[in-house]
Amino acid sequence: MPTRQNWFEGWRLFAVLALTLVALSLWIAGMRQFEVDGVRMVIRFTARTSLLFFCLAFGAAALARLWPNAWTRWQRRNRRYLGVTFAASHAIHAVAIICFAVMDPVGYAGATSIASYVFGGVGYAFIIAMTATSFDRTAIALGARAWRMLHLTGGYYLLLQFMVSFGKRIPDMPLYALFLIPLLAVFALRMIAMAPRAQRTMPAS
Repeated sequence: MPTRQNWFEGWRLFAVLALTLVALSLWIAGMRQFEVDGVRMVIRFTARTSLLFFCLAFGAAALARLWPNAWTRWQRRNRRYLGVTFAASHAIHAVAIICFAVMDPVGYAGATSIASYVFGGVGYAFIIAMTATSFDRTAIALGARAWRMLHLTGGYYLLLQFMVSFGKRIPDMPLYALFLIPLLAVFALRMIAMAPRAQRTMPAS
């Protein structure tokens, strides 16, 4: 039986979400007259929206496997577009960081380190590669096995990077611990969803 789809799917879903992120980011920056404080607010906002769309995309298959229903089927069906929306959110995040660096070099230098350049650079490299292979033609060109390896490795790396980025702020702002909950939930769901598959592939004793 064909899967039922609605209006809010596919590239239309991505377009609406991406335009909404751009509009909200401009509005947030505009509330501070597009000065440094506004730019830093956009950095924080897009870090959180990136976390949301990453979790929705990376947890989609596990949720659909464990709790099949209309929502999880929609989420699984649109995980590519949720993933590309995550990339768009993090692209806005990168633009805001560049603006911060240009507008306040001293403040930017104090907020960054060599480690943030290295690990953040690797994270963005994964995002670019995963986004570039989120289209049928490029995915076919890469090959199923390499595609799966790239998206699994990149997904777990980004999950870990989110945990470190939000986790290191907990000592100063304990409420940041709340952002670790969806990340831990996605990791747990993926592990649970993998368990039956692993059991089925084990040789009989």
